[in-house]
Amino acid sequence: MMKRITYLLIGLCLLTAESKGQKKFIPELTVGGSFGTTFSKVTFIPKVQESMLMGYTFGVTARYESEKNVGLQAELNFVQQGWKEKFETEPQYEYSRTLNYIELPFFTHIYFGSRRVKAFLNLGPKIGYYIGEKVNSNLGDAQPEGSRPEAHQLAVANKLDWGLCGGPGIELRTGIGYFLLEGRYYYALGDIFKSRKEDYFGKSAGQIISVKLTYLLPIWKNNK
Repeated sequence: MMKRITYLLIGLCLLTAESKGQKKFIPELTVGGSFGTTFSKVTFIPKVQESMLMGYTFGVTARYESEKNVGLQAELNFVQQGWKEKFETEPQYEYSRTLNYIELPFFTHIYFGSRRVKAFLNLGPKIGYYIGEKVNSNLGDAQPEGSRPEAHQLAVANKLDWGLCGGPGIELRTGIGYFLLEGRYYYALGDIFKSRKEDYFGKSAGQIISVKLTYLLPIWKNNK
């Protein structure tokens, strides 16, 4: 699905790209805020039966378009991620663990389009720091088929989360600011829990799909 969206936006870029004969490019700095929804899971080894856990993200964004079609973007966000277990034979039970992070993504921002409508792709690394969590469970002493109580009992061992992030989006520029709608995928390269030979989990890496709406205001332009 994400590949189809990416191909569609690339096609839009090519169809709406500005010609070289238009006016000279002017570097620009914009700042603003974002809000979105996250859908996350954790890649466990041994495997845990999961469905996507819904959460939220919000924060501030700064973007500098340094040259035509390329820029840099940095963000400071609060983000929720984690996992929700799926008990197919006993659906009356539920267990989810929402982990809260402060994150700092740093992207290469690639964009094409007309003066008012642009398609873009953000790609880059992300680091996050764990600040707390919330558990939602009605298991009690029950251990339904597919449950991994080891994952319930372990505390987060690696508070620093890091990995690769990116995704496509579309931007509408108006007289009152810029409005961006973006899809994003994150894959963690580190583990939540310890993963030594003697530990229960050999892998516990997070994955997040998010949809964000961002509002930006231009605050500086280099008109030289």
